[in-house]
Amino acid sequence: MHEHRLSTSVLVIGTGGSGLRAAIELAERGVDVIAVGKRQKADAHTSLAAGGINAALATIDPEDSWQQHAADTLKESYLLANPHTVQIVTEGAARGIEDLERYGMPFAREEDGRISQRFFGAHKFRRTAFAGDYTGLEIQRTLVNRAAQLDIPILDTVYITKLLVRDNVIFGAYGFDLENGTRYLIHADAVILAAGGHNRIWRRTSSRRDENTGDSFRLAVEAGGRIRDPELVQFHPSGLIEPENAAGTLVSEAARGEGGILRNGLGERFMARYDPERMELSTRDRVALAAYTEIKEGRGTPNGGVLLDVSHLPRQTIMTRLPRVYQTLLELQMLDITTTPIEIAPTAHYSMGGVWVRPEDHGTGVDGLYAIGEASSGLHGANRLGGNSLIELLVFGRIVGEAAAEYSAGLEAQLRSAEAVAEARAEIDELLASDGPENVRALQRAIRNTMTEHAGVVRDETGLLAGLAELDAIEARIADVGVHPDIAGYQDLAHAFDLKSAALSARATLEAALERRETRGCHNRADYPELDERLQVNLVWSGPGRIERESIPEIPAEIAALMEEVSVAGKLVE
Repeated sequence: MHEHRLSTSVLVIGTGGSGLRAAIELAERGVDVIAVGKRQKADAHTSLAAGGINAALATIDPEDSWQQHAADTLKESYLLANPHTVQIVTEGAARGIEDLERYGMPFAREEDGRISQRFFGAHKFRRTAFAGDYTGLEIQRTLVNRAAQLDIPILDTVYITKLLVRDNVIFGAYGFDLENGTRYLIHADAVILAAGGHNRIWRRTSSRRDENTGDSFRLAVEAGGRIRDPELVQFHPSGLIEPENAAGTLVSEAARGEGGILRNGLGERFMARYDPERMELSTRDRVALAAYTEIKEGRGTPNGGVLLDVSHLPRQTIMTRLPRVYQTLLELQMLDITTTPIEIAPTAHYSMGGVWVRPEDHGTGVDGLYAIGEASSGLHGANRLGGNSLIELLVFGRIVGEAAAEYSAGLEAQLRSAEAVAEARAEIDELLASDGPENVRALQRAIRNTMTEHAGVVRDETGLLAGLAELDAIEARIADVGVHPDIAGYQDLAHAFDLKSAALSARATLEAALERRETRGCHNRADYPELDERLQVNLVWSGPGRIERESIPEIPAEIAALMEEVSVAGKLVE
């Protein structure tokens, strides 16, 4: 067994937007940092974010303010967001945009040079900055370029399997190289977890095959951390059904924003039943629920979807305003959207909950361990405002980079544990030696089927209990997997760890969804259709059967005064 030993002040796990922003902050402060990721840095999940990034810059609407941005965010969270977290993000948003400008981000601009800002759903003012419909990709490129200028070492073929902890203090992480199986023992004063969410555990999802499998959840919980609100998952209304290997791929909501029409399998324009005023421009949670209901009640297409039609729009409009949608459908289905409707169904899109963190520095309660980005929790509550996820990466990337630097500088010594390292080595050894009859990928599919069937857009007690029973059976089968790396690399071993993460994340989600006996935001309980004011709490999961209710701090008066119903007419949510 070949093992590399590295040492650094701060280790960043995840090379998407939040991980890179934190690494940049550390490098700019002269602090030793290494970033590791399990996918190529240029193709991190951040690159898929199309719509835009929010900040109350007031360049287009001078009356906008960070307080109004905070009010809109809290309102849309169904009062489950932490007001302190929301204030930090909205107040720090303009600086986040300035940082991107300093790194060379090519924002769309007005003729006089001001950054353009457009409307997004449930924002009172225009505060979403963008770069075409490739905003996330441009942000990722900008951060990758800045990291290169700073010579930040980025190992983007390293899969982290375990965080190393002694007496509730982090001292590094363990993992392996996806290409050749070389082990990595990385000693670090502080670790920043930026490894994404858990929406890949559903059958249709906007994430790719090997991302968002709940790695952050498993790494944090096994290290002594906790998970907040795992049941609060945003379902995007429009994901592709076919081909099977790309099921759930997003069709941007720009398609509805430009005038796309939704019809069921009978040809009826069904949004009239659910939101006759806003129709296709209703909020994401309502459109997803409407499509789900049509399909569930037997009015879907033969493949179990609904139809999104833009073919009545001028060809020129489609080619200039929806180029990405046009290209995607041609590539995946050889379908020309200028003549033919698109078959879609709701798709798991974003983890609004995540690792429990303190609002001020995103510490996890394990000393020296921080979580940021979609891996963390506190900003979105039960419904995320479009464009807020990208600004969160920049604000907390900077803050947590600073916090980790200070933590590292203040350590008098680092105590390690040979036992913790031995456990991490043994975990990989055991999996590599396993030669059981169960197939890792088939078990991943089984979890995804269970979550789709029992914990999708609409849940109820009977289904959630059935889901937990199915999960028990799947976990028993996980003990009998066979893992077979080959000349092509160690992907099979990576999938086995993805499977462990998926199982833990599925259990956390099912148990918390069972506990939240109400309908609030993205969480629809058919057996509890009303919002329950007693459940205006965060649910914190620390392991099987262990859920605590955490009260949410009061909203500051200056923000509460600005909270109101915001029309989403003519606005998009991405």
